[in-house]
Amino acid sequence: MRFTSLSRACLTALLITLLAGSLGPLPANAQDNGTVVDEIVAVVGDRIVLRSEVDGYVLGAMQQQQIPFSPALWNEALNQLINQKVLAVHARQDTTLIVSDEQVEQSLDQRISQLTAQVGGEAKLEDMYGKSIAQIKDELRTDFRDRMLAEQFQARKLQQIQVTPSEVRQWFSQFPTDSLPVLPDIVRIAHIVRYPEITEEARKEAMGIITAIRDSIVTGRATIEEYARKFTDDPGSAQTGGRYPSSRLSELAPEFAAVAARIPIGEISQPFETQFGLHILRVNERRGEVVDFNHILIAFDESNADPTEAIKYLEIVRDSLVNQNMPFELMARRHSEEPMSAIRGGRVVDPASLSRDLPLDALGLSWRRTINQLNVGELSEPTKVELLDGKEAYHILLLQSRVPSHRVDIHTDYERIQQIALQDKQQRVLNEWIADLRRDVYIDVRGRAEDFSAAVE
Repeated sequence: MRFTSLSRACLTALLITLLAGSLGPLPANAQDNGTVVDEIVAVVGDRIVLRSEVDGYVLGAMQQQQIPFSPALWNEALNQLINQKVLAVHARQDTTLIVSDEQVEQSLDQRISQLTAQVGGEAKLEDMYGKSIAQIKDELRTDFRDRMLAEQFQARKLQQIQVTPSEVRQWFSQFPTDSLPVLPDIVRIAHIVRYPEITEEARKEAMGIITAIRDSIVTGRATIEEYARKFTDDPGSAQTGGRYPSSRLSELAPEFAAVAARIPIGEISQPFETQFGLHILRVNERRGEVVDFNHILIAFDESNADPTEAIKYLEIVRDSLVNQNMPFELMARRHSEEPMSAIRGGRVVDPASLSRDLPLDALGLSWRRTINQLNVGELSEPTKVELLDGKEAYHILLLQSRVPSHRVDIHTDYERIQQIALQDKQQRVLNEWIADLRRDVYIDVRGRAEDFSAAVE
């Protein structure tokens, strides 16, 4: 089998991407100055590609990848958008592919929520587009359905592409040893987390604040949106007035989901507690298991939290693990208060890539200090830790594996190399497949990269 030539820089970038995760560019339909550009730059079947779509795609790539504009970048973006629409043309002809209205609305709501957060609120988004949120969604709905169909169509093809061990070795052998990148120390860890006990004083203080906020809202002195922007301790929704337009009940904290499932539409809930603090909630709409809501969170002041009970609890759990050989995964699911790792049996993953292989130097100081005191297979004593969300807690940590810093090697890094070799093969097969699909679709390219270049210079 013939392999395409990859440079040392390409392999290094691929390995770094695999370790750290990456985000692709997000297309937009408006320039930053609010002027909507609607020149048709390509026709694909019965669909069109607007210059503003390509411009938004390029802007996303420039901002996220820190690369300068070039005509080649613009033309590549146009080509990618044409490929998406070619896939959609074929996907719409495949009656085995189904995208429901609910799936489209959920995806559309999530995208609108992202855009709203990026620009600083719904009013600013509407001002940029010169249209209401409802009108923006109407414009984007068909495009979202096409993209989701195209993704399903492409995913089916990807599932058919595999890579054999001999292909992995052959792919890797093309790189001279001295050109291979050096990887940092990589660890796999798991932990069981308990939060320090909130003092009664902190709980009363938070209740006083959230009650006063609720009273102001229900008496009409302010809206939940206004007060969420001013007072909420939830950074993910502060800019959007506390709104989450499309969340599944199963994805919410159990206490939160219980209130969201039963409260009458439009009513402000009584204060209720979750592990994050005290909330009030207004549900705007329910669509089966999906809810559109606004909320305000007042977190507890943890500066005087008492760790005594958390440490005692972890000591008992540790004793069960060490002296009674209880399974770590089972104990983590039963006893850890950190939900994202608890559901994985305590395993800690990169939140972006979901990889279990974590570069040691990317972890916080409290993590590194604990890990460096352990041999593989050892369990730490209860230790204070700062979690990824910034909250302080206590945990017992299990060091499951540690691979010292080394130059990439086919034996120690086979899984990573296999993934990259598979990605390379998938891309080549997809390119050939899409080239064949394009022959059966009418394509008229009308745009020029120079138009975008003049706009940004």
